[in-house]
Amino acid sequence: MIISLAQRATQAQEYYFSVKLAEVRKLMAAGHDVINMGIGNPDQAPSEATIEALKNSASQINTHGYQAYKGIPALRQGIAQWYERVYGVHLNPETEILPLIGSKEGITHISMTFLDEGDEVLVPELGYPAYRAVSQMVGAKVIEYPLLENQGWQPDWEAMKSLVSPKTKLLWLNYPHMPTGAPATRELFENAVQFAHQYNVLLCHDNPYSLILNQKLPISLLSIEGAKDVTIELNSMSKSHNMAGWRVGWMSAAKPYIDAVLTIKSNVDSGMFLGIQQAAVAALQNADEWHQTQNDIYRSRLAASKAFLDTLHCTYDESQEGMFLWAKLPDEVISAEQLVDELLYQKHVFIAPGFIFGPLGQRYIRLSLCMRAERIWQAVERLNA
Repeated sequence: MIISLAQRATQAQEYYFSVKLAEVRKLMAAGHDVINMGIGNPDQAPSEATIEALKNSASQINTHGYQAYKGIPALRQGIAQWYERVYGVHLNPETEILPLIGSKEGITHISMTFLDEGDEVLVPELGYPAYRAVSQMVGAKVIEYPLLENQGWQPDWEAMKSLVSPKTKLLWLNYPHMPTGAPATRELFENAVQFAHQYNVLLCHDNPYSLILNQKLPISLLSIEGAKDVTIELNSMSKSHNMAGWRVGWMSAAKPYIDAVLTIKSNVDSGMFLGIQQAAVAALQNADEWHQTQNDIYRSRLAASKAFLDTLHCTYDESQEGMFLWAKLPDEVISAEQLVDELLYQKHVFIAPGFIFGPLGQRYIRLSLCMRAERIWQAVERLNA
């Protein structure tokens, strides 16, 4: 006998990368050397100070118990100081910061906190699949809002006005944008805050890429006047500090939003291991030079990735930020799905098709820069072989 599934389990689909990486592992088990340029999994180590802080904490006998749901004060203070230094945003560490087990957890907690069945969520027609998936799992209705490709993948605010209804509760925003790499701008964020105030919508901004290959000073949505009234911002140390597997992130918002999400979070999980929190405190103090070194590495990979795309005759925007490269297929390529499979099974190179980020991505592919430059050049050689 098989017990029937909940409706949310029948609606959800297995994450694309979960399925495709199983194919990659199968090829590798058969002896093939697969170059994985598909997934954004940082391959560099955190700073030495980060690792030492973890070692020191883990070696103590009194650091292995349950921790507070809101994290240790030192972590919240470290996040607040980091926000002040990086973005020029003042946050109260006692009331406006909630540490999370990665920002992906935050997407779920926010959705569970603010969405009832039948509520509507504005999701970009190209974006992180979790925005859509989690909204659907909690019974909300996903409304795709258009992005203007010829205007740097900015939201079409005029078109969005017609998408709002009395049931609209959340708007997911993510700049620097994944997957297109479109930079964040002050004008974009000002428009978002104005829109949220006008239509009484909660802005949920996912901001994990602002320190990677940024071509100007990083910006937080919370730096905009009036933003705290209508905004929750998620941030993560996965990409910016090479700590993806450590699962450290947080949400920043006004006290009522923090308190509301905490009611859900406290019933779902516990606080992070103390050693990881103390290591995160050390990582948040990384010098600017450490981040510059990481970006130098990414720039060398970016050059190799552009050569890869040039070999495929793809086109791409030079102003992209973040750890990915988004490119449009040439007309002669039938589909992204076919190209991905041909590269995987004929050249043993894995890249991501754009359609997994939304229907608008049918004619696009995305490369990850989480691969040594020499391996990317090796992938270029395979294309030319």
